[in-house]
Amino acid sequence: MHHQPHPIAPDQVLIAAQMRDAEQRLMDAGTDVHTLMQRAGRGAAEWVWRIASGAPVTVLCGPGNNGGDGYVIAETLRERGFPVQLIAALPPATDAAKRAASLYSGPVVDAAEARGTVLVDCLFGSGLNREVTGVLRDMLHGLSARHARRIAIDLPSGVATDSGELLIDELPQYDLCITLGAWKPAHFLMPAMAHWRQARLVDIGCDTEPGGARLIGKPTISAPAADAHKYRRGLVAVVAGPMAGAALMAARSAALGGAGYVKLLAQEPLYNAPADLVVLRAPGNMPLPDALSDERIAAVLCGPGLGRDHQARERMEAALASGHPLVLDADAPTLLRPADRADRSAPLVLTPHEGEMAALEKSFGLSGKGTKPCRALCLAQAAGAIVIAKGADTLVASPGGALAYAPPSPSWLSVAGTGDVLAGLTASRLAVTGDAFRAATEAVWLHADAARRTGADFTAAMLAESVRDAMCAAL
Repeated sequence: MHHQPHPIAPDQVLIAAQMRDAEQRLMDAGTDVHTLMQRAGRGAAEWVWRIASGAPVTVLCGPGNNGGDGYVIAETLRERGFPVQLIAALPPATDAAKRAASLYSGPVVDAAEARGTVLVDCLFGSGLNREVTGVLRDMLHGLSARHARRIAIDLPSGVATDSGELLIDELPQYDLCITLGAWKPAHFLMPAMAHWRQARLVDIGCDTEPGGARLIGKPTISAPAADAHKYRRGLVAVVAGPMAGAALMAARSAALGGAGYVKLLAQEPLYNAPADLVVLRAPGNMPLPDALSDERIAAVLCGPGLGRDHQARERMEAALASGHPLVLDADAPTLLRPADRADRSAPLVLTPHEGEMAALEKSFGLSGKGTKPCRALCLAQAAGAIVIAKGADTLVASPGGALAYAPPSPSWLSVAGTGDVLAGLTASRLAVTGDAFRAATEAVWLHADAARRTGADFTAAMLAESVRDAMCAAL
């Protein structure tokens, strides 16, 4: 039987072991390692060529296959007439690297003498699991200081592929990171991702790797059906606490995120609610459990402005007991206990930042050790929930092991209230799609895109209004 390969997935994110497996599958299918190295190196050289624009290039090569890629890059640039020089920090140690080195015909110089405009770092790349110290560290630092622009191949030397941990003192800043074959977790994890301005992918033909994570991409938002009405489009109930401003922000975001109807279930009287928001107050209108018993509710959001006292706990318990798909944000996740999940089958989404993640891990008896992706997956499994692990690096994990990384977001999001906007978006997309993992990834993308469209130095209220523009961009 003729084998049909998996479709190529340029959005997959692979840990170091998965990347090795993906390359091995290519070789098992008939592509030798030399051909792969030529494919990767020449693809990377295209980007170096664009960045350098004719300026002198220095390629720093290590002993492994990342160094081999460097020899290919240098030879490709030399063939095009570029002024290029190469530094062999250590002799080639793999057969593929030795062959690539033998094919390089340009100058090899001592690191102390090297000067240029663009430094291409091929010292170690991905798969590194030890610290870069001593002579090699000093060499990288010195060369970085003597070159105005820096490009890393696969990953900067001194970055742990799977965790984003730094394995070198004072990792240099790079203008570009060129990843080969597939994205790696470190491309989307702090502190590593703060050390380059942009990243690009060179496709070497890797198929979809089983169990691989993916990069969150632009969603496809569909217009409501021709016969849609407000309930069919999705009714979102936002459970408010004593700090109603956060709930109002979340409700505004939910309304602009595609839901057909948003109700705010308030704890205290509200005098500044917008005219297009329906507000019910317990006990003034009806008790919270009764308000949540409406079968037309498609998703509930609880947490923004909730507080952490006994009343907050009671309101969260009512949201859990309602049986509706539920998003727990802000204070609510810190109140969640394993017993609260016992009788629930409806989807649950948790949106913790680092502090809230630690509180949840303690509640569910988790160690809190390991990489951020591993911690998020462990929590998702223990809580039976989709987890949006927020931060400068945001990712989404499912109980079944699915993992999705968010591309870098504008750092202007680091202002109070933007998490409420994300929570409202998540509840809205959950009400519309009924799919918790899809809703979480769509919300994360829309949230970041809204931030880009809002510009610099904004407030959460301004961000919420930009949700509409992000939605339009995804139509």
